[in-house]
Amino acid sequence: MQITLLCSSPEHPVNAWLESWRAHHQGRHSITLCRTKDELPGGDVLFLVSCSQIIDAATRAHYLHTLVLHASDLPYGRGWSPYIWRLLEGAASITVSLLEAEDGVDTGAIWAKRTFPVPAHALHDEIHRLLFDTELELMDEGLTLIGAGAQPEPQPATKTPTYYRKRTPADSEVDPTKSLCELFPTIRLMDPQRYPAFFRLHGHTYSIEIKKVTSHDDD
Repeated sequence: MQITLLCSSPEHPVNAWLESWRAHHQGRHSITLCRTKDELPGGDVLFLVSCSQIIDAATRAHYLHTLVLHASDLPYGRGWSPYIWRLLEGAASITVSLLEAEDGVDTGAIWAKRTFPVPAHALHDEIHRLLFDTELELMDEGLTLIGAGAQPEPQPATKTPTYYRKRTPADSEVDPTKSLCELFPTIRLMDPQRYPAFFRLHGHTYSIEIKKVTSHDDD
């Protein structure tokens, strides 16, 4: 197959996973990694992974299938950063949907879904690992389904969709008057390189970086 991966951010941590996936499959497929829709060469399958660009119908027409990876149990959680919002709401697991791209955001038919547990102690990098591994598994499943001639299932009309807004830097601010126990569910999700948690105190702004210690010596 002629496969294109479109990830619009070269700084996104998923890129290491995409490069690994491309290297693993390159012998069986021709795979191109692009950063903008203007670079898209056309082909059989276009995967949109952490892509912030709108891919219109004219662009999608250059592929047999344009597939989106979206970290929510669609039709619930359409929109932006769904797995972050869900974890902030207290969810203990995340469902990732593989769907056909349509003009309506996150409205396309579903090819497959996979769910993974998220431990309460997991930090942003550990959650990324769980999420990206699941996304690669769904990409493999999508290719298998397409090769077998399967068709995606429309999102159920009996379920009322929910939507998440786009996160802003203000969403990473924490209240320094709260206890660390109260703040941990928010701090653990904030990527210290791209979206650091921060607080304001004594006329200054401080960013927070948190790391898990695997062993501890009292000596």
